[in-house]
Parts: sequence; C-alpha cells; structure tokens
Amino acid sequence: MAELGIYIQVPFCQTKCTYCNFHTGVVSPGRFAPYADAVCREISHHRTLLESAGISMSGAISGQTHSVDTVYIGGGTPSLLEPELLSLMLDALRAGFECSFTEVTLEADPETIEAEKAAEWAAAGFNRISLGTQSFVDEELKAAGRMHRREDIYRAAPILRAAGIRNISFDLIAGLPKQTHVSWRQSLGEAIALGSEHISIYMMEIDEGSRLGLEILQSGSRYSAREIPAEEEMAAFYELAQAELKTAGYLQYEISNWAKPGFESRHNLKYWRREPYLGFGAGAHSFSGAQRWANRHDAAAYVAAISEGKSAIESVDTLTPTLALDEEFFLGLRQLSGIDLGRIEREYGVSLRERVGELAARGMAEMKGEILRLPAAKLSVSSEIIVELLRSVQVAAPAAR
Repeated sequence: MAELGIYIQVPFCQTKCTYCNFHTGVVSPGRFAPYADAVCREISHHRTLLESAGISMSGAISGQTHSVDTVYIGGGTPSLLEPELLSLMLDALRAGFECSFTEVTLEADPETIEAEKAAEWAAAGFNRISLGTQSFVDEELKAAGRMHRREDIYRAAPILRAAGIRNISFDLIAGLPKQTHVSWRQSLGEAIALGSEHISIYMMEIDEGSRLGLEILQSGSRYSAREIPAEEEMAAFYELAQAELKTAGYLQYEISNWAKPGFESRHNLKYWRREPYLGFGAGAHSFSGAQRWANRHDAAAYVAAISEGKSAIESVDTLTPTLALDEEFFLGLRQLSGIDLGRIEREYGVSLRERVGELAARGMAEMKGEILRLPAAKLSVSSEIIVELLRSVQVAAPAAR
C-alpha cells in the first residue's frame, strides 16, 4: 500500500506578524471548536466532497490504496487550539483512512507551550513539533511583531523534551528588520546549542502581501522597513548558515532545510517529490498526481460550506504534461539530492541533456550520472537558477507529451 500525507490548516493567530503574507487571522477562541468540527466533517466525508467538486477518485487518493503515514498540522498557530480539538482531528483521520503514522507534526509558537498541553499533544500522537522561533534576538522579534521572546524559546524546549517529544524543528528567518551579521550568528548558535533535530531557514520575502513588504515597496518607514538587511547581506546570512550547520552535524537536504541524520521532514519531502497528499481546512492545498486543488481561504466561508454539506474547494487544476514537467524541476531541484534526469526524459518523452549540459558548463547546474542538481554554492540564488533552467527546458521540450 502506497503512502499518503495529510495536511491540516489552522488559520488562526494571536497577532499578525509584520512579514506574514499567509491567509491567517486573529479571531475569538470561540471560533476554534466550530472550525475543528468542520475539519473533522470534511475528513469524514472527503470522498463525497471531492467527487462533487470534480476531483478524480481513481484510487490514488481515495484512502483505499494509500495508507496515511505523515500528518502536518500547520497555520497560523495551531498550538492555540485546545489539545482535545487537535486530538479530535487526528481521530477523524484514523476513522476515515488506513493510518500508520510515522511522523505527526504540530506547528507551535514558543509562548503557547505549556507542560500540560505538551503532554496531551504527545498522548494524542504528535511526535514532532515545528517551533516558530524566527530569531533569538528580542529586538528583532519585537520589530517583526512576534509575541514571544528569547526566554520563551528556552522555556519551551525543555517542556517539549519532558513531554517525550524527540523531534523538534526550529524556524529562523534571514533578513528580519534590525538583523545584523552578529545577531544572525547569535540566532544560529543558540538554535544549534539547544540541540534541535531540524532547522528551517527562510529568506525574508518582500511582497505586497504583508504589511512590512508593502511598506518597503512604498518606501515607507513603518514596521522598521528601513532597517531590513540588503539582499547581499541576506545571501551572506544564508551562506553562514550553510557553513555553521554543516560544522554542527546538520545535513542540508533542501534549499531551506537542515536536519540531523534521520530527522528530515518526511511530510515535506512529499511536496518536493510530487507524492500525493490531501489538505483539509481553510486554504489547504491537495495533490493527487494529476490534479491540484485548494479550499477557500476564508475560515468562516469554509466552515459554512462544510456545515451545509458542500465542498469548500474553490479551485481545481488538472496538470498538463508541460506543467508537470515544470514541476519536476522547480520542486525537485529544491532537494540537494537532485532529480533523476533520465527518468524525466523517459517519462515525458523529451531530450534535455544538451541544454542542461550547457547550463552545467556555466556552473549553474551539476550532472552526476543521471542525477541533476544545483551546486551547493549557488543555493542562495537558487530561484534565479531554477527559472533559467525552466527556460532552457521549455526551449528544449516545447511539446512535452
């Protein structure tokens, strides 16, 4: 039986961070239980709801040919929900699917961690916590609108360990307002010293989808917009992280992710490998191998639809061979292990070796046997290289079958 990943979106936060461009909101805790109930209903009736939305139920994602092995509850800040609500959602999965959980992740913010809650998470089946640390420097956390402070991280980590959580991931952001080379080295060093099994490092995104990004684009000064490190500094921060984490024994397995051996995120690997996963909740995305679809983002509209027995899906895309080929590159090349170019050429009936060879000669790609990957020294500018690779692929294979 093949393996299926499940993602559950909880789009609620205590406050909106200045850099956040996600569809999340600050709502009354009274809305948590109705939302969790809607997620459970969507899980229980997923086959009927998917069929009503025109999603092919050929068996690839029916729950009949796939066993659920990974679950990821993200947000938002899902650790705001009462543990019993989180447990109910896992129970709904167990009732609706064949389950053999190996990795069950909960995103949590440091200030929400309490001993009793952590113990209940572990008892419910959560064995991995993704902690939204972002920085170990209070000045940076305050400027970014985060609720927690450095001391909250140091308080949270031992609580999770005491509850039996043996897989903790820290998130860090390179490029926060007020961040310097010295403060970035401090955050890296403290994340390493706390012994987390996994570290994700995200580059600050500047776009109009966040308050901070819009302020920067409009040349304003709110949210410490004029104290953002330059792009060159962000690239240097990333390269420092590569060096420091390697020295500390972490293996970089994806552009933004490092893990101690054996602690790679099994769930997130499904995304980059284009393996099937189902998403539940407002704004959740799904992939069957042939189609991608997404639920409506507005939580109230989502709950209303599910409560009325209707599908909450707002968009469905059937992948053409050309789009699927593009995905093989821009998702697969995020992994440092690279992609099997020989497999891709055979499956899509294309010949890419000559064009890829030209890029390799320019130092933008590496070929080892059948495996194509990005050079480690170029990962700080990976987006630009992947775009260039895609252009080359489109030139070489305009009629992918």
